[in-house]
Amino acid sequence: MADAAHVIGQPIDRVDGKLKVTGKAVYSADTPAARPAFGVMVTSTIGQGRIASIDSAKVARAPGILLVMTHENAPKQAAFEPHGADRHARPKPQLVDDRIAYWGQPVALVVGETFEAAQAGARSLTVSYETAPGKYDFEAGRSAAYQPKSLNGGTNPDSKVGNFDTAFDSAATRIDVTYSTPYQCQMPMEPHGSLAFWRGDRLTVHCAAQLVDNAHTSIAATLKLPKERVEVISEFVGGGFGGKLPIFADAILAALAARELKRPVKVLLTRQQMFGVTTHRAASSQRVRLGSGGDGVLAAIGHDAVTQSARADEYTEAAATCTRSLYAGPNRETSHRLVGLDLPIADSMRAPGEAVGLLALEQAIDELAVSLDMDPIELRLKNEPSEDPEKHIPYSTRSLVKCLLDGAARFGWEKRNPKPGSTKDGHWLVGMGVAAAIRPNYLRPAQALVRMDGGGRVDVRMDMTDIGTGSYTIFTQIVADLLGVPMENVTVQLGHSSYPKTPGSGGSFGAASCGAALHDACLKLREAMAHAATTDPKSALRGADPRGLVFAGGRVESQGKSEPLNTLVARSGRTGLAAIGKAAPGDTYKQFSQQSYGAHFVEVGVDEDSGEVRVRRMLGVFGAGRILNAKTARSQLIGGMIWGVSAALHETAELDTRYGGFVNNDLAGYHVPVHADIPDIDAIMVEEFDDKANALGSKGVGELGICGAGAAVANAVYNACGVRVRDYPITVDKVLAGLPTAI
Repeated sequence: MADAAHVIGQPIDRVDGKLKVTGKAVYSADTPAARPAFGVMVTSTIGQGRIASIDSAKVARAPGILLVMTHENAPKQAAFEPHGADRHARPKPQLVDDRIAYWGQPVALVVGETFEAAQAGARSLTVSYETAPGKYDFEAGRSAAYQPKSLNGGTNPDSKVGNFDTAFDSAATRIDVTYSTPYQCQMPMEPHGSLAFWRGDRLTVHCAAQLVDNAHTSIAATLKLPKERVEVISEFVGGGFGGKLPIFADAILAALAARELKRPVKVLLTRQQMFGVTTHRAASSQRVRLGSGGDGVLAAIGHDAVTQSARADEYTEAAATCTRSLYAGPNRETSHRLVGLDLPIADSMRAPGEAVGLLALEQAIDELAVSLDMDPIELRLKNEPSEDPEKHIPYSTRSLVKCLLDGAARFGWEKRNPKPGSTKDGHWLVGMGVAAAIRPNYLRPAQALVRMDGGGRVDVRMDMTDIGTGSYTIFTQIVADLLGVPMENVTVQLGHSSYPKTPGSGGSFGAASCGAALHDACLKLREAMAHAATTDPKSALRGADPRGLVFAGGRVESQGKSEPLNTLVARSGRTGLAAIGKAAPGDTYKQFSQQSYGAHFVEVGVDEDSGEVRVRRMLGVFGAGRILNAKTARSQLIGGMIWGVSAALHETAELDTRYGGFVNNDLAGYHVPVHADIPDIDAIMVEEFDDKANALGSKGVGELGICGAGAAVANAVYNACGVRVRDYPITVDKVLAGLPTAI
């Protein structure tokens, strides 16, 4: 059987685009309900201690207030499991006692007939605390840093190959530098919000969830309910970036309040509350040591990462793991240590590990190139490995060299002057920087249901979500391509926990895992239709070779004969034909090192008087297997590159180390790039097919674009003005401090 539609890979517009631009795409908090009540959360204003008193009775008597829920009257819930097997599927009990573990912890829910009433009640609720000493300062806590038992996913926190110390000490050229990265917060466009309602003993929760199956498990476990009595719905998610991997207090409290009041309840987080109630990226301090001969060939590679973790819930930002696969070198060490602090919980944020790890490693590589007086691209090419240098297995594909060389030619790298401060444009000092990108490729178990009815319509169902990345579109393309039907005949339904299970959207594994399951389902459905076409006495294709059938234009064809698919399916029965496909990682994930790669090229201008940094142009070239939609993939990659600019120049969540709270907790004080900061940017994807990754040959692109992007900006700043800033972000004061002596 052959494919004929060739829709996969095309830059198709988003099939859900019209719904979104016309406001008809319904997000969780916008879901309509009959007579909904509204819940507003009250959060703690201390970082450690206990609740001494709450004036809940007074607020409960206020007009329009239906319920004030605190630890004194909250229903019993399952206990929290700090070391559960899956941190995103664990019970997440709320308001369980009077203890305060971090600033911004939910301490009460005020529910009103209207949002305004609930908001007024929440503002008037007086909570008194007994404070206790807390640990909030990352630098002060580094002396007590400890080794986690494992990294997220079970990886060893430390790695060692060869004899690093001896090789480093004897190297002709050595780099020993420490970089720091700040706290960062996801802040998607859609704040967290949930609607919950009960029908008898059955609960439905509409919430913003990247991982619907985990949300389903977490909510049911928290409320001690069988999963079959809980339905989680998350059809549209307005951005996640890791911030919607777990379930938070809004979903749990909405469910508890709805059961208490016997009516639907909506609970929404304010933007300010998201800085404490939800998760953030951990701060890091990273020591990178590189030792090479005069020829630039690395003899020793060391990367030691120390990152923050909440004491209430351990999480490791695996910043040094990217160093384990990127460059060759016989003597290597990496390590991870945690500083436990009484802060809001840290967790995954876009490209966890690699995003911050490459800010350090790829700037250190540039520093080594400067010490060697060598072009930084040449240095990277000299250290291109022939196999994974720590696992000692082959790469499934390895496109880094192609990305570097192709990008250099497109960007005009040959025009770069290696001497800092040599290129000027008026009062601007102009420089170029480069950095490599690497991101592991994952495949997770997934299932998909595909059904074709007698009218030729195809229905697809998965509990997968679309967090703005284009899932609805690429799944439509896969079905249209494999079944040979018009895209307008395909309806993709996502985000219901009652649909076939998937790993959800996170870790850049969503499209590949779910796409592979969908591919399998479509092939099984084609087999069923091929059998019907070649065996049904009423079919024009009876007796034809099933292997020679072509599916195209809504028909199945062979040797000049054809039959409409809808006619074929209609004869099979009223419900049509259906198939369930599955995907799971196989032996190739043990036999091959699977990564996606990229190369970032950046040109910046540095004002020689003020130290202001402006990105003038930016190019990324990426190898990520087969691209499922050229337009949505490019959009994701460019978005990641912009995040890299943000990490390099703008973004930091400022922590008050006296009390443990983030002080720039809104989108006025939490700086991210605006349009004027990103004048000229492009992403190119090299042609690639990874047959070891999955049946589609695709890899994840969602997080690849951010990996290394910030380091390329930092390297360009150095090339422009000679100032090496190792404490991100690279703000004006840090550049200005070194500018007079740098040139």
